[in-house]
Amino acid sequence: MAKRLIVGITGATGAVYGVRLLEAIAKLDGWESHLVLSDAGVLNAWHELKLKRKDVERLAAVAYHPKDIAATIASGSFLTEGMVIAPCSMKTLAAVAHAHADDLVSRAADVVLKERRRLVLLTRETPLNLAHLRNMTAVTEMGAIVFPPVPAFYSQPKSLDDLVNHTVGRVLDLFGVHTAKLARWAGMKGTPAASE
Repeated sequence: MAKRLIVGITGATGAVYGVRLLEAIAKLDGWESHLVLSDAGVLNAWHELKLKRKDVERLAAVAYHPKDIAATIASGSFLTEGMVIAPCSMKTLAAVAHAHADDLVSRAADVVLKERRRLVLLTRETPLNLAHLRNMTAVTEMGAIVFPPVPAFYSQPKSLDDLVNHTVGRVLDLFGVHTAKLARWAGMKGTPAASE
């Protein structure tokens, strides 16, 4: 049986993270993606990438309607490796933090948490207010991983694609999928001494 990873794409900026994650999973042997694209996520995918719902859904092995609470991923008996919400809006973060599972994205995340599976949230907002910070603390205490897609400049990216790919590679690391293409920190070599 293929390993299943749920991917939620919500209405925060950064639809490219979810899209690139779907593309990366599609290239992995023995893995399949299960996508939930929220209505606000559709708006951002169009605004930022000129992709329609059907274009994004084609990238996944299985796609679900965000209101389909009877979907397989709404049950803990459906085995998955976990879930990534990329990007994760503050509204979705709040729903997960308070178990307000009123759509399939937040319900699937709730299931992942109750089953003690890995939940990774690529939260997108800045600056953060106290409610955002408290919700991040709450989901962390529940076992989720808050993963703001902060650029890693040590990898010396040459393009926006490099930055996005680095973040997606680091997310896949959290699920035991390691790529040799990911520029990993190897320490500072040949740098001048601080006194020079």
